[in-house]
Amino acid sequence: MLSGLKEGATKMSKSDVGSAIFMEDTVEEVNSKIKKAYCPERIVKDNPILDYCESIIFPSYGTYTIEIKGTGPKEFTTYKMLADDFEAGNVHPGDLKPAVAKAINNLI
Repeated sequence: MLSGLKEGATKMSKSDVGSAIFMEDTVEEVNSKIKKAYCPERIVKDNPILDYCESIIFPSYGTYTIEIKGTGPKEFTTYKMLADDFEAGNVHPGDLKPAVAKAINNLI
């Protein structure tokens, strides 16, 4: 089960519509939920945005390209590669969140 999108949410909750992405969510709803989601800089553990990457995006796409401000696009071929770069500060939440929203919207 995926983590909830809010800080401290160990799992998604249907009763809190802001804590999860639903198949019937519009593009705007997904974008808003991802933008507001808990995603502390350089923290991998209990990070719901990275959880979405590991559990949904990499299994669905195989590789993942993120537009990094100031350096351009970077392709990640494994989740570990992304997690390591995020923890090192090479990928900022401001770069990751829009890429995750786009990938999720494409899947829905």
